[in-house]
Amino acid sequence: MTALVTLAFSGLLVCGSAAANCAPDAALLATSGLASSAPLAAPAAAPVPQARRAAPAAPADGGSREALAALARLQDADTALSLAAEGAALYARERVKLDGYAYCSQAVELADLGELRESARAASMALHVALETGNPDLLGKAYRDLSIAFSYAGQLERAEQFATLALKYPGLDPTQVLGPANKILGDVRARQGRYAEAIAYYDQAEKGSSPRFQPLVQASLANALIQSGDLARARSTLDAMPEPADRAQRAQLARTRGKLLLAENQPAQALAVFRQLADTPVDAAAGDGVFYRAWALDGMSRSQAALGDDAAAAASLDQALDEFERARAQFRSDDFKMGLFSDAQSVFERAIALHDKLGQVERAFDISERSRARALLDSIAGRADLNSNETTALDVQTLRAGLAPDEVVVAFHTLPDHLVAWVLTREGVREAHFPTALPRADLVKLVEAYRTALIGRNAGIVTASDQIGRLLLAPLQIPAGKRLLIVPHGPLHYLPFQALRLDGKYLIERNPVALAPSVSIAARLAAHAPQAQSHLLGFGNPTVAASVAAPLPGAEREVRALAADFPGARLFFGEQATRANFDEYAPQSQLVHVASHALVDTLDPLHSKVLFTDGDGQPVYLEAKDVMALKLDGVALLTLSACESGLGRVENGDEVLGFTRAFLSAGTSSLLASLWPVSDAATEKLMTTFYGDLAHGANAQDAMRDAQRAVLANPATAHPYYWAPFNLIGNWRLRVMQ
Repeated sequence: MTALVTLAFSGLLVCGSAAANCAPDAALLATSGLASSAPLAAPAAAPVPQARRAAPAAPADGGSREALAALARLQDADTALSLAAEGAALYARERVKLDGYAYCSQAVELADLGELRESARAASMALHVALETGNPDLLGKAYRDLSIAFSYAGQLERAEQFATLALKYPGLDPTQVLGPANKILGDVRARQGRYAEAIAYYDQAEKGSSPRFQPLVQASLANALIQSGDLARARSTLDAMPEPADRAQRAQLARTRGKLLLAENQPAQALAVFRQLADTPVDAAAGDGVFYRAWALDGMSRSQAALGDDAAAAASLDQALDEFERARAQFRSDDFKMGLFSDAQSVFERAIALHDKLGQVERAFDISERSRARALLDSIAGRADLNSNETTALDVQTLRAGLAPDEVVVAFHTLPDHLVAWVLTREGVREAHFPTALPRADLVKLVEAYRTALIGRNAGIVTASDQIGRLLLAPLQIPAGKRLLIVPHGPLHYLPFQALRLDGKYLIERNPVALAPSVSIAARLAAHAPQAQSHLLGFGNPTVAASVAAPLPGAEREVRALAADFPGARLFFGEQATRANFDEYAPQSQLVHVASHALVDTLDPLHSKVLFTDGDGQPVYLEAKDVMALKLDGVALLTLSACESGLGRVENGDEVLGFTRAFLSAGTSSLLASLWPVSDAATEKLMTTFYGDLAHGANAQDAMRDAQRAVLANPATAHPYYWAPFNLIGNWRLRVMQ
């Protein structure tokens, strides 16, 4: 880690954590199967249900009780215990109750389609059936399928937990559990860079696999051997493998052979392998031939770079990017199955770095913009409809022409070994030069430590904010007073830029600040809804059982207070704060404010949810996936005044996928969302100031600046914990008509 990053990071390690003032009840987390940002104690073990019947193929034993004892030791809201409880609730609602093994089949199919939350739900029902019937064979398979879903989602700790549990229940045909579970453990270690351990797990997986599964294990083993530097064994492993019948596996193995040749310092031979793969005719009906050609072009680029021909390498990468653009957006589990763990974003990253090296600043920026759109397509994977504007990048010249003289755009891109940032104005685009490389892994640690210090209300936060401001902001050379639009990337999505300090001031004291998922999207949003009518729709404190979620009386006061500036506002509280009312009235409203609980689903962010009620005290959720199906083109501003509503999963170093992209994709022009659990009193002051400014003619960016500075001005709430959690995202120019 660089010296300056180390200094800033070490100064934050002493901070503690604070209790969330509006944290949802643990029961809500447990029954939803969602993980909170902080560990929660596992719920108490429920009584073991009496078995109605023993599965004919597997006599009952003490396995279910032993399993429950193990589950209680997993200290996380997404533990197997909570998933078993969720499975029981889901199973109870099933109109047609299937055999437990049928749920396992569903889980595998859904995981391959990228429906990871639905896969986990199916596996959780299998888990429930296994525990209820005392069927250890089904229990092992349920754990296996949970480990697969979490592995695909990048939740390595949980994947390892469930794979380890699966090994305890090999079942009637051990090859169906031992091979896959050991392979998952190998995959986890490979993705952690612990290749010696990965190889040991793959060796165990190969011994315990069926003949059909063995080629997948062998391919993963070969990749781990290449990464570990054991090229001789990697060569013997690949040479001993028969040619797969499956076309996708053949293409993947060709990639692996090319990778081995590169590792063996034979770039010319590798180039020939990748060129042959790129030129191989594909079956257009299969639909994904373009995808494999893209990977072949990527391999060609790596080979050309190894041969010292950067210009040819850049040209091949540009072709690869074009192929990725033409490839259909779908989840692709082949890389996970084969142990490759790479995706299209790595190609974009290499292209950015290579064009940057060649001094082609505008080209590098354009590729960064394209990568953000590509990441969204790959993440959605055909599971939700997207506005075409979300996936089409504007070129740098078009973006520059749309900026006002006092507006500056800063677009970051975190690469594995360094940070890149471009500064756009009407006059041109330039690349900022950071005094230290700032690798992505260092930024992850730095942002995590800084957020922990903020949430813990650490007394040394001013010093830390000064240090990080010098690290990230000073090299940008942004004059005070300029309107600043920041496009974060990777871990920087979790960083409250407004709380960083420069020239002895917080950034929000010297520059109005707004954020956007990409410059192209921000430009379109600003053009789409420059003004909004003074029509407010508000929801607060939905009535649900106390066992589900704690009441939020402060949220109701907040909505009533801000509505004072909007005569005729339509407000729903308590039992009237229903999902049905949101679905009906939100598309008709221009200003929408929701003050409720929100839960982030780190397994599958499209299942992140906002809590509403059904009117009878039962919870009803609005999931991010549901939002994308709504028509919210008329909504100029939507505020999620909830805990951590702006969080989600960062997709391979790109943007946060969750509520932010869901509402923007549905047509919302601008969004207010939070980065950590918020204080009721401070949030009420911030929101009433923000909406009051809007009602009196200020644009959204100035209103947000004034709101945050109003909370900062109070000594009791001067710590950034109180005023910095909310980000203005999207249309920073929005005004409300007088």
